[in-house]
Amino acid sequence: MNEELDGQTPSQRLAELGLTLPSVAKPLAAYVPAVASAGQVFTSGQLPTVNGTLIATGKVGAEVSLEQAVEAARVAALNALAAAAAQAGGIDNIRRVVRVVVFVASDPSFTGQPRVANGASELFGQVFGALGVHVRSAVGVSVLPLDAPVELELVVEASAAAF
Repeated sequence: MNEELDGQTPSQRLAELGLTLPSVAKPLAAYVPAVASAGQVFTSGQLPTVNGTLIATGKVGAEVSLEQAVEAARVAALNALAAAAAQAGGIDNIRRVVRVVVFVASDPSFTGQPRVANGASELFGQVFGALGVHVRSAVGVSVLPLDAPVELELVVEASAAAF
């Protein structure tokens, strides 16, 4: 059990936050949602979908507000956790968050990509405590699949029991 969470498991923290992991999103092309290798789980890029539908479309700073983009990053983070947990044998087998990459489809004048990525980073901290602290890149791009405002990749360390 993770002492950083005051005796709570990540699944208990999710429940306390009023959150549940969604079903793993179906791939849009020829890839898998996540792969486990050498004690880590790597996710494919996850979009901010709920029940298969994007929660927003367009460029951040134009059609999508900063607040909407932060929420989109949070939703994409939940989807990435679902994919990682499926490979790890459950969220409680995830020992720590290692790396997060957040791509933000940005209007050319928008420079707040790190603030958007905080939507994901803060969620990982709420779920995993100090073990949710990670390295991160927040990258502005011109377009993402399906005109999504955010796409997120995740790398986590999983317990040996998961493999």
